[in-house]
Amino acid sequence: MAYTRTMDLRFSDEVRQALDARKPVVALETSVVAQGLPYPHNLAAARACEEAIRRAGAIPAATAVVDGVVCVGLEDAELRRLAEGKEPLLKLGSRDLAIAVATRATGGTTVSATCELAAAAGIRVFSTGGIGGVHRGASEHWDISQDIAALARFPVAVVCAGAKSVLDLPKTMELLETAGVPVIGVGTRELPSFHSRDSGISLEHSVNDVATAARIARARFETLGQGGVLYTVPPPEETALPRHEVELQIASALAEADKQGVRGKDVTPFLLRELGQRSGGKTLKANLALLENNARFAGQLAVAYARGD
Repeated sequence: MAYTRTMDLRFSDEVRQALDARKPVVALETSVVAQGLPYPHNLAAARACEEAIRRAGAIPAATAVVDGVVCVGLEDAELRRLAEGKEPLLKLGSRDLAIAVATRATGGTTVSATCELAAAAGIRVFSTGGIGGVHRGASEHWDISQDIAALARFPVAVVCAGAKSVLDLPKTMELLETAGVPVIGVGTRELPSFHSRDSGISLEHSVNDVATAARIARARFETLGQGGVLYTVPPPEETALPRHEVELQIASALAEADKQGVRGKDVTPFLLRELGQRSGGKTLKANLALLENNARFAGQLAVAYARGD
C-alpha cells in the first residue's frame, strides 16, 4: 500500500509553485546546519547544496520546524537563523516533530524527520550527507537511529555517501536489509563510508546512470507502493580520506565521548567535531564536498524521475 498522509505544512512560494507544476524538487535536511557543521561552514554548505540542485534543474526544499511551524522550503533568513545558532535549536527526528510543533520550538530536521516531511509533501528525492544507523557498541546500549525505520516506511529516494563512518557499518547494512531498504551504489559496488570511498562492504545492487536510478525509484514507489530506497554516492576522490586513517581517529574520538559521557543523539555531532579537530580539518573538507556532490546527483535524479526516464 502506498504511503498517504495529510500534514499541515508551510511551503515556500518557490516550492509550492514547483510542486503544483509537477517540477522536480529535492528535499534537504537541516540538522547538518543546526548541529552538524560549525558556522559559517554550515551556511555555506547549505547554500552550495541548494545551488547544485538548481544547476541540475531541480528546486531545493530545505525542511525544518520554525517557531512550531513545519516548513518545507526555507527563506534565507530562516536558514541563517539555524546556522548561526544564537538560540537553543532542537535536533528533530520523526519522534520529535510533535513536541517541536506543540511547544513552538525551532530545530533542524534529521534524515528520519526529513523523510517523513518529504513524503507528506509529495517530494520523492532527498539529499543528505550520510544516514544514521547502528552505533558502535549497540549490543550494550541499543543505540540505533530512527533513520532506519523512516527509510523503510516513507517513499523517498535518499541520496547519501553511505552511512556515517562513526557507525557500525556491517550491522547498519544488516538492519537495512531486515527493514527491506534497497541500498544501491552509484557507480560502485562497494558501500561508501562517508569520508571514505570504500568500506570493505560489497553491495548487491548498483547503477551507472541516473535514468536507471529513476526507474528503480519509480517502480518502488508508483508500481509497488513500497518504502524508501537508498542511493550511495562515493565522496569526491580529491577530498576523500583513507579509511584506515579515519578509523584511527574514530577510535580516539569514541574513547573521548565515553570519557565525557556523551550519549544518544549527541554522539554523532560530537564525533564529527572531534574528527574535524583530530584530522586538522580534513574531515570537514570531505564533508562539505560530499554534501554538494550528493545534492548534484539528487537534483539529476529528481529531474529524471519527474520526466519519466
